[in-house]
Amino acid sequence: MEQLLHYFPDLTATQRQQLAQMDEAYRFWNAQINVISRQDIDTLYERHILHSLGIAKVIRFKPGTTVLDVGTGGGFPGIPLAVMFPEVQFHLVDSIGKKIKVVQEVTQALQLNNVRAEQVRAEKLNDTYEFVVSRAVTRLKPFVGWVRQSISRNSFHDLKNGVLYLKGGDLTEEIEELGRKVNTYELSDYFSEDFFATKKVVHVPLA
Repeated sequence: MEQLLHYFPDLTATQRQQLAQMDEAYRFWNAQINVISRQDIDTLYERHILHSLGIAKVIRFKPGTTVLDVGTGGGFPGIPLAVMFPEVQFHLVDSIGKKIKVVQEVTQALQLNNVRAEQVRAEKLNDTYEFVVSRAVTRLKPFVGWVRQSISRNSFHDLKNGVLYLKGGDLTEEIEELGRKVNTYELSDYFSEDFFATKKVVHVPLA
């Protein structure tokens, strides 16, 4: 929690409480249904929560925004972002039912009213959203192919509607393969921990 408060000092009392509750909620549900490695559960705040909130350093979602989290796994980046932006609606999807079960239980434990979790493949969705978020589900090109039909044309942020993708390493080849202009944000510009040295948020405008 100290890490989070260092980087996000303006959290409300409710947000602080919800973020503090995540440790207990994830430890309990991860023991029932393994969605986070045993090693990573001890670094939950850095490698999952703070990593997810890297997107909140790149963009402040406005009230009324709709965000789709594809391949959410145990609820990342969607659940931390839903805490950060209570006036934004989040739809968290994954093709694996037991992961969605964990998401639903953690969401309920944190009393998050702005999260909907569903077992479904992204390609099957009919709704549209201002942004699609995800954490390194696959290479950029196929991912954009899965979700481009889900992006609303109604842009009202400084960043154009599209994909906000958390990924690490050298992405030069993937971006060239994608064949379209992207904006890349180095998380090391926002967070000083070694874990973030090669981590990025890639914004792919699609609106």
